[in-house]
Amino acid sequence: MALGSNLGNGKELIEQAYALLQERIGPITQKSALYTTAPVGFKSEHLFTNSAICLQTTYSATEVLQLTQQIEKDLGRTHKSVNGLYADRFMDIDILYYNVEQINLPNLIVPHPLMHTRRFVLEPLCDIAPTFKHPILGKNTKQLLERIEP
Repeated sequence: MALGSNLGNGKELIEQAYALLQERIGPITQKSALYTTAPVGFKSEHLFTNSAICLQTTYSATEVLQLTQQIEKDLGRTHKSVNGLYADRFMDIDILYYNVEQINLPNLIVPHPLMHTRRFVLEPLCDIAPTFKHPILGKNTKQLLERIEP
């Protein structure tokens, strides 16, 4: 799972998200460092705080999606991006992987379809899962990160 915040105190919001994820979905088993990055896909005067976590859950992927979307709202998110148009947001939680499952639903695609193109996702993910192999691309996190231009 990847978390990002670029409004308010990003570190504090990420910590609040960690607590809510553990309370509502399951225990966090691994947590990356926090990374500060520029926004990607839109212009903003704010920087993002990004993190990746691994958690255990008994919920299905679609249930996890519903729970994470509620957590985003509880932390101040008012809207999702539409048609690839991004904007500042208090909290963004993405499901990167759900074990090695491949899910292709209208509201959920796993593995996350853009993760392999995003340094701000792969760097924190490399902290916790450098050798985890992408089930479609056949490359591990470290290999995917090495393919991205600095």
